[in-house]
Amino acid sequence: MTKNNVTADEDARASAVLLDTGNLVLRSPNGTVIWQSFDHPTDTILPGMRFLLSYKGRVMGRLVAWKGPDDPSVGDFSFGLDPDLGMQIVTWHGAKLYCRISVWNGASVSGGTYPGNSSSVVYQTIVNTGDRFYLMYSISDDSPYARIMLDYTGTMSLLTWNSYSSSWIATSERPSGGYGVYGSCGPFGYSDFTGATPTCQCLDGFEPDPMNSSRVCRRVEALKCGSKNHFLRLSGMKVPDRFLHIRNRSFDQCAAECSRNCSCTAYAYANLSSAGTLGDQTRCLVWTGELVDTWKTNNYGENLYIRLGDSPAVHKNSNLVKILPPVVACLLLLTCIALVWKWVRRKKEIKKKLMLRYLSASSELGGKNSDFPFVSFEDIVAATDNFSDSNMLGMGGFGKVYKGILEDDKEVAIKRLGSGSGQDNTRKDVLDWLTRFKIIKGVARGLLYLHQDSRLTIIHRDLKASNILLDNEMNPKISDFGMARIFGGNQQQGNTIRVVGT
Repeated sequence: MTKNNVTADEDARASAVLLDTGNLVLRSPNGTVIWQSFDHPTDTILPGMRFLLSYKGRVMGRLVAWKGPDDPSVGDFSFGLDPDLGMQIVTWHGAKLYCRISVWNGASVSGGTYPGNSSSVVYQTIVNTGDRFYLMYSISDDSPYARIMLDYTGTMSLLTWNSYSSSWIATSERPSGGYGVYGSCGPFGYSDFTGATPTCQCLDGFEPDPMNSSRVCRRVEALKCGSKNHFLRLSGMKVPDRFLHIRNRSFDQCAAECSRNCSCTAYAYANLSSAGTLGDQTRCLVWTGELVDTWKTNNYGENLYIRLGDSPAVHKNSNLVKILPPVVACLLLLTCIALVWKWVRRKKEIKKKLMLRYLSASSELGGKNSDFPFVSFEDIVAATDNFSDSNMLGMGGFGKVYKGILEDDKEVAIKRLGSGSGQDNTRKDVLDWLTRFKIIKGVARGLLYLHQDSRLTIIHRDLKASNILLDNEMNPKISDFGMARIFGGNQQQGNTIRVVGT
């Protein structure tokens, strides 16, 4: 413990208090804080602790890891603000850059659940007040005890307390499994942390170099200065290292800065007005040359705009994800409709063929001595010359009538029902008893009139349901008198040598 501007009397009467936050505070008798452990971190950041990164442009504290798992002496790894760029937090291995955690984009708060399926939420807060630039972590009320620690291997771990095992459990680590180490995925590559296991991927518009066995990505289409290039937006990215910070630019101005410079390979923009920043309220970053050390994650990130050549292949790759799903969905829908239609049509054809076979084999209709022998549809088509207009005799309410000549040179009249001659769907409901009784009485009165009250006695000889017409009021009318016979006034019976009616 160091003493700064503390008199002997104050030192003699000072008291030390360990707060519930984990902060060890040394107070004078009047309550003034003389010293506190939160201002002098070692390798750990506790929730609520303000880790001061810089003050008035001067880099301040660093976390320093232990030498080993059981050796608390100064180790090789340290964590703090990058003194060269001043906007990103990094981990060093000695004097060498080991891992970049993030670049400040003006978002004062970012967070996520750890582990992913739990209700515990950890918030990372980066605050820039103009003079002070500091980092804080906080946790939700229902979360277990947690702390951020830089261990002796250079890994920044989020540790949560497990009350069942009475131990600290690492729920998030950077870098993880070798991924996230500075430049581990090579130029124009990135560490993908969106899946269950981190992987190295090439940025869109780039592909693995088959001539290089190491992790190197190359452009699908080379850039040509003076030609029309385009910028592709990548979301959820940690922006690359080696950027140039251009001040006081709007988004359009930032994009124009990169667009008119042939050496510019990418840009990123952030509006800092909501972050409480004093002075410049914008952050325009541009890159020239290779894009090194970036990653993609679900919990935080920003938009990175990369420059690509104006190639059809690049356009195809960038738009394939947007175009392919709706096209495939439409094709599948059309295929399903076609299959259903074909199945229904085939079912009807099979049913029709089975009915024709049944009728052809029927001794009742197919006998040679029958007055109404069965005639197949194919024979009817041949007899009417495929229902030629030259053979049409007339047109009725339910279809057209054609003249036909059968194989035995017998002339027949054939009615072909129209497509609209089916049952009216609006009247397909079962009739109630009163309506049916009304129809029956109407038919009976009609027959009584034909047989008794008419001037000419008429025998219908083909009375059936299809020859009973109904008006809107369900009043019956007897129709189709083509087979009717007229009897004389004193005639009681008549003879016929043909079977008629149904």
